[in-house]
Amino acid sequence: MVCELLCVGTELLLGDILNTNAQFLSREMAALGIAVLHQSTVGDNPLRLREALETALERSDIVLTSGGLGPTADDITREIACEVMGEALLADAEILAKLEAFFTARGSRMTDNNKKQALVPQNGRVLENHNGTAPGICMEKNGKCLILLPGPPRELEPMFRESVKPLLQKYADGVILSHTVHTMLLGESAMEARVRDLMDSANPTVAPYAKSGEAYLRVSAKAADLQQAERIAAPVLQELQARLGNAVYGLDCGSIEIAVVRLLAEKGKTLAVAESCTGGYLAKRITDIPGASQVFACGIVSYSNDIKRRILGVRAQTLEAYSAVSEQVACEMAQRVRQIGGADIGLAATGYAGPGEGAGLSYIAIDSEDGTRSECIQTGRTQDRDYNRYVSASRALNLVRLFLQGA
Repeated sequence: MVCELLCVGTELLLGDILNTNAQFLSREMAALGIAVLHQSTVGDNPLRLREALETALERSDIVLTSGGLGPTADDITREIACEVMGEALLADAEILAKLEAFFTARGSRMTDNNKKQALVPQNGRVLENHNGTAPGICMEKNGKCLILLPGPPRELEPMFRESVKPLLQKYADGVILSHTVHTMLLGESAMEARVRDLMDSANPTVAPYAKSGEAYLRVSAKAADLQQAERIAAPVLQELQARLGNAVYGLDCGSIEIAVVRLLAEKGKTLAVAESCTGGYLAKRITDIPGASQVFACGIVSYSNDIKRRILGVRAQTLEAYSAVSEQVACEMAQRVRQIGGADIGLAATGYAGPGEGAGLSYIAIDSEDGTRSECIQTGRTQDRDYNRYVSASRALNLVRLFLQGA
C-alpha cells in the first residue's frame, strides 16, 4: 500500500504556520508499515486543490489530508474532496445538534457558516472530533481511501489515534521501525565515510542527515512485527556505534541537552553554567528538559566584562592579558561558577557570535574536582549569529557529556 499526505492551507505555503502534521502522520504511517511516498502542500484554491487531490488519488492507494474542514469560506477541502470522489454532501442532523450545543455551552450564538461543518458525504464515514468542531471524514471508493482530517494538531493527532489508526489497520503491511544514532564532532561527510558500506543495506536502511553542529543516522527496518524489526536493526545499530565511538552521544535521545540531563541524573552530578556569547541559551536548553531541576544549580549570563569581574570573579589581569574571548577567561568562568553554584561541574562559554569579522570563534570550558578542560571552536560562519550561538551551546553540552562518560 502506498500513502500520500496532502496538507491544505495558504498559511502553510506562506510559512506562517509550521507544518507539524506531515511529520506526525509520516511517523504514524511508518509504524503501520504503510509507505508514504509523496507529501504535498496546497493553498486554499479550488482548482489547485482539485488537481492535487486527483493526482494524489491516481498514484496512491491512501490519501490523508489535513486542514480546510472549518466553517469559513476558505475551508474548501470537504467540498472539493466530495466532488473528486463523486459523493453528494448531505447535512447530518446529529452533527448539527452537537455544534449548536457546543456554542450554547459557551454562551454564544452559532453563526450560519458553522453549519457547513455538519455536511458529510452520502456514503462516507464520519470521524468524531472530541477536541474541536470540525469532524473528520473517510471515503473508500474504487480501491482508494481518502481521509480528511482537521488542521489544528491538537485535533488531528487524537483523531488519528482514536479513529484513523484502527481504520487503517486493514491496510497495514507489517511495521517500519526507525532508530536514530545521534553524533557530535563529526560532519555528515566524515560520518558517512566511516559507515558507507552499511548504507548499501536494503533492510535495514541506513541514511545520514545533517543538523546544526551535528549529524545523525537513521536506521529503518521493515518486518512483520515490531520484535522482528528490532532484531533486524540491532546488529547494524551495534556496528554503527562501534565504528563511531565517542562521537555518538545517544540513541533516540532527541537532543544533546536531553542526553546530558539524563547523564547528570544517572551520575548524581549537578551543573552550574556561566555564559557570555550564548546569552542564556545554555541554561534555557538545559531547563527545557523535564527533571533539570534535580541537576541544574544555576546559570549566570556574564555578557559584559564588568559582570565577569564583579559577579563571577574573573581576574581583571586575565581579561586584560587575554581578552574576554579566550581559553583563560573561559576556564576562570567555569571555575568560579562551579564555586558559586556549589555544583559538581562548572561549564562556561565565551566567544564572538557575530555577525562580523572574527565571529564563530568561541571557547568552552568545564571545571570539576578533577581539574579544568577547555576547547576552542571555529564554526567558520562569520555572518550567522544564531548558528554560532547554537553550536557553541551544543559543543559545551557535549563537553559535559564526554566528561560524564569518562572520555
